[in-house]
Amino acid sequence: MSAPGPPDVVPVPKPRAKYLFGKSLPQQPSIERNGDGPLPPPDVQINTLMKTQETDIQHEASVDGSSHQSTSASVPPDLLDVKSSETLVWPSSISISSGLSVDAVRSADSDDSPAASDSPKTQQRLSKGQHDLQKASKSDQLTHVQWTNEEIHGDPQSESLQKKPDRPKKPRAATIRVSRKKQTLSGQKSDQTRSEFAVAQSSWLDVWKGRKHMVLWATLDGNLMSMWKKRTDKFTEYVFHVASITNISKQEHGRFSVHLQKKHFEFMAHNEAVQDGWLHSLYASRGREPIAAPKKHGPLNMKDRRKKVYTAICGHSLWIYNSKEDFSLGLGMMCVSMNIASVKSTGRYGFSLITPYRTFNFSADSGKEASAWLESLNDVIRNALSYSEVALRLWSSPCNKVCADCGAANPEWASVNLLVVICEACAGAHRSMGSSRSKVRGLKLDDKVWTEPLIQLFVLHGNKAANNVWGHNIPPTEQIGPLASPDQRTEFILAKYNKGLYRKAHPLAASQKLLDQRLREVVCGPAVEETVSLLCSGAKVSCSSSDPELKSAIAVAESAGQALQTELLRHNEFVEAPDFEQTRHSEEQMEELHGKLDEERFLFSQENQSAAYDVLDLTEVVSVFDCSDGETHQFEVSTLTDRLICSADERNALLSHMTHIMKVVLADTVKQDDLLGVFAVSKLSIREGAALQFAEVWCSLQEGEMSIHALQLRSRETLILNAQTRCYLQSSENCILLEFPDRTFHMQFELEHSCRRWHELLQKTMSSSTDGQQRAGSVPTSVHRCISHITEHGLMVEGLYRRCGIAPHISKLVDTLRVSPKEAVLETDELSVLDVSGALKQILRQSELIPHTHRPHWQHAAAVPGEKVRLQTYRNLLKQLPPDNIATLSALCAHLNTVQKHSQTNRMTAHNLAVIFVVIFFQELAMNINMVQMTRELILNHTHIFRSPVETDGAIVTVF
Repeated sequence: MSAPGPPDVVPVPKPRAKYLFGKSLPQQPSIERNGDGPLPPPDVQINTLMKTQETDIQHEASVDGSSHQSTSASVPPDLLDVKSSETLVWPSSISISSGLSVDAVRSADSDDSPAASDSPKTQQRLSKGQHDLQKASKSDQLTHVQWTNEEIHGDPQSESLQKKPDRPKKPRAATIRVSRKKQTLSGQKSDQTRSEFAVAQSSWLDVWKGRKHMVLWATLDGNLMSMWKKRTDKFTEYVFHVASITNISKQEHGRFSVHLQKKHFEFMAHNEAVQDGWLHSLYASRGREPIAAPKKHGPLNMKDRRKKVYTAICGHSLWIYNSKEDFSLGLGMMCVSMNIASVKSTGRYGFSLITPYRTFNFSADSGKEASAWLESLNDVIRNALSYSEVALRLWSSPCNKVCADCGAANPEWASVNLLVVICEACAGAHRSMGSSRSKVRGLKLDDKVWTEPLIQLFVLHGNKAANNVWGHNIPPTEQIGPLASPDQRTEFILAKYNKGLYRKAHPLAASQKLLDQRLREVVCGPAVEETVSLLCSGAKVSCSSSDPELKSAIAVAESAGQALQTELLRHNEFVEAPDFEQTRHSEEQMEELHGKLDEERFLFSQENQSAAYDVLDLTEVVSVFDCSDGETHQFEVSTLTDRLICSADERNALLSHMTHIMKVVLADTVKQDDLLGVFAVSKLSIREGAALQFAEVWCSLQEGEMSIHALQLRSRETLILNAQTRCYLQSSENCILLEFPDRTFHMQFELEHSCRRWHELLQKTMSSSTDGQQRAGSVPTSVHRCISHITEHGLMVEGLYRRCGIAPHISKLVDTLRVSPKEAVLETDELSVLDVSGALKQILRQSELIPHTHRPHWQHAAAVPGEKVRLQTYRNLLKQLPPDNIATLSALCAHLNTVQKHSQTNRMTAHNLAVIFVVIFFQELAMNINMVQMTRELILNHTHIFRSPVETDGAIVTVF
């Protein structure tokens, strides 16, 4: 069909008429599009309606660059030269294929356009097969309809207007400044340990698909380019095979485009080095064989999205497309591997595809079609699985179909004591730890090991329960994949199971006594995951107590008829207690970034309007603290692996960001107004009273009150903090003991920093009464009871505080004093008094009377010459301590002063007591002779140091 000549007079179009005007380019068979803005309209003197429609058409045609169809038709993809990727100036004309209607142009970027899916052209292309679409000959070149501007209206200004380049697409501007520890993103480096994966690439990219802007984690493995909303997601937002790419073009400022016939993506990397890496990898991947022709394809209703999708079985994978047109272009939403999936019928027309990470619910238009899909999917799964009965039974649990450590499909080995199913490569790393740490068994070879209870244990719990404990906080940058090198695999597995860097410690981990006691309680029921957590934290399976009436955990589980618990305990009976490395050693080099919030994500860029450099999933946040002070507006965000300091110029801007994050982490338990005045939010485990069972909750703190948010129950409880509330830090356990007149709470934090920060804020909140004066400190009930008991019954005991009591009795007494100090029974005989003195020392050691940050000042004061000056310095330093610490120190030093007065009988002079208690007061500084002298002076000069008035911020508080 030949193009008609331009009319002599431009008619006024009807409301639905559409025209495009442009200037043709001789000897230019195709046009590459750069930028996203609409074409500047030609300077034509016609009515407003005509101009508006022209602009609309030009914008719609430019949304997805439909003119690229002519490029793909005239030049085969494998003949495209690298030079074609250079940025081209957007010409002053646009060409439309006579075989492509304007309506098709409008729908070129629509994800689910019925017209595009059902058009005769689309059906004709589909009938030829998906792979024939990428082949075109010169004889099939399309005729272009080209009208020049001069032929319509000879205005010299129109050419200059049309030569203006489009406004480049830019990411949304940052809204807050972010400071964090500098990280090395593993995604920025391609793994080239194997030559066939030299084209591998991954990073965060700003992505434009038509007008839609997203920040996605993009990966290229040499065959598939995948885009994910989160780096830890298992299913993509978009995925396509490199054989579907028709052109790649490089642009300025880190931008590049990837074209798939009628559709294209525009990307922006955060720097040119990342851009060059992507372009190099994309060019290197050209010429790859396309994916196999689909064995079956057709439309299905996807219940999760409540929409119709197009699906295809290609090889051992199910591809899900947004529409039939996307299927023809090779642009999928996600690709589900069948070797980790199972399928089952869910109704007359429905069926479910079950994977370790997600269950997909589909329905067909008829029972016959549903049966055909079920048969095809089961056939693909059967072809991929031809293994032993044990393997098939373990794989019936979706989480066991992938390796617990690297994610490889169909693992054939297991660690029976760690409760993980692993691949052959990871099994080798497990063996290197020794059988005392990991008992590796094959799913095919060791038939005698696989008893029915053990199989059921793995089917019901297995990888899911184990990774909830051992892999609780694995940073995405440290998680290995199936292609990891042997060294990377060994390093990761040792960090995970030997050092316990990623584990979720049980809230009772600091007390061996409570761990063992809780284990005997848990194995009476079906809570296998908590049993794994207790074993991970060092609970003893065998009974080490001298009490003959105390049963072992195995005996308790057998008595309760818990076969699965018994099986798990038997495989862990002779396993070495874990020796975990609790700290990470890394450089504290900071980096300054720009941040902006995007629903449940925090996007970071290196410049204000540059592409995303990294992304934080807000569901990973465990603490938020308002750190503002005067004109400095800051808040702190902590995850299990990172800590961010966010700052803004104005208070309102800071609060809008902070409350947004708090609203995300607290979910449905709060409204926006409930967050007014909240300055701390943290995730923690909490238990009340004497119970040993913890509950995972979120706590928020504001002036005068603390709220407990139970997200699973969608409930919220508010506790009033006043002068009667007591707060004690147990730093060795990352625990805070919060005492109310009628209730006691144990708050267990995962991060030491969060625990200390909460203790400071609680002390500050409780120290302020309604009139603004500082409240007087109080002595913990447990400490007060011990001091009173020893003063009454132990002053004449020889070697008091120097002699040790019986360790199990002391441990039991400490646990009782922590949980219910008023009900603890204290005996009066000499050995019992020594047990009480030992319990007192242990409680004080964990209370940290002199905070770690204050100790250098006390060390300096101890070296000051002149006793008078030193005592005055001690008094000044006491002002900086929390009121409860001052009160406890005063009561303790007064008690020790009384003890040394009876030294002729108990042989405990002030010096002897100082040698013992310097360790409790100053811990690592105890070997300093000046610190021993200071402790002695605190005991002997107690009245002079503690009984004098202490001035605090204008208020006078006399501490007794």
